[in-house]
Amino acid sequence: MTVTLWDTTGGDVVKALAAERRAGAMMATGLALTLVVTVDEKNVAEAERAATVAAQAHPCRLVVVIRRQLDTANRLDAEVQVGGRLGPIEAVVMRMYGRLTLHPESVVLPLLAPDCPVVTWWHGAPPDEIATDPLGVLADRRVTDSSLAPDPMAALRQRASDFSPGDTDLAWTRTTPWRSLLASAFDALEPRPISAKVASEKGNPSAALLAGWLGKRLGVDAHVEESGGPGVTEAEVLLGDHGEDPASTCAIRLSRPDGRLATFSRSGQPDRQLPLLRRQLGDLLAEELRRLDPDAVYAESLEQATRLEGLSSRPTRRTHRWQDPAEQQTTS
Repeated sequence: MTVTLWDTTGGDVVKALAAERRAGAMMATGLALTLVVTVDEKNVAEAERAATVAAQAHPCRLVVVIRRQLDTANRLDAEVQVGGRLGPIEAVVMRMYGRLTLHPESVVLPLLAPDCPVVTWWHGAPPDEIATDPLGVLADRRVTDSSLAPDPMAALRQRASDFSPGDTDLAWTRTTPWRSLLASAFDALEPRPISAKVASEKGNPSAALLAGWLGKRLGVDAHVEESGGPGVTEAEVLLGDHGEDPASTCAIRLSRPDGRLATFSRSGQPDRQLPLLRRQLGDLLAEELRRLDPDAVYAESLEQATRLEGLSSRPTRRTHRWQDPAEQQTTS
């Protein structure tokens, strides 16, 4: 069931969604959240596939916002569907033109599922300041991906500067299997950690966050070394007596040079082969939708990676600050 509306209004989109929900009454209940996706036209298909995968685990209302040309007449085109090509969910895909692209919340707000959390996901280079983006202010959780920015490490530092509890990054989500395997290795260990290192391709934000997590959790110096990739290729923790007896030191190493199969090594024990695949975008998004409370461990790791303190103690309330781009050009 799909309805396409050309050169329409926000009110007509709301009416069309209500009509489609009545026509497919079995879809009208059981929504866990509203997922708002903001994406460029060239990445729409990829974002829709990922959202469809995530929605299989988390029934949601999907609202896709595609901002088109600013220097044109105001216009809104929308596709409304319930149980359509995007799977058994309620979905609205909107293309906005003109100055409407500066006020997407005016159309998105009436489409949010009542009494449900809101998650906003930027698929592409994240905004410079989520606090100034209206679709970030209305969300309980805000998902970005620093790895898609032109300068991923600069984007990671900007995420720390602009951080508010409820923010997260898919660069952090990619570290989950690494963190799980490394944490399990410490279940029966007595030696104390001395240092840690992570190896990855140049400028990888996931490696910086993984090193930040190791440093914060273990209370040691953790640094990143460059490798050929793909992505994160190795994590190593050195354990012992802090240099008093070098012969007593041992190492835990998790190595994945091919992006698929990892080798777990520990001094004095045989190596083990473990699956450690690079996950698809939909799986990463589904993981982030499992929790709707602030991720304190991410905040601590981001602090450690960027050397910016006090992220977890920042207020959760965000204030929308907006300035007309035309006025910015005039004053600059």
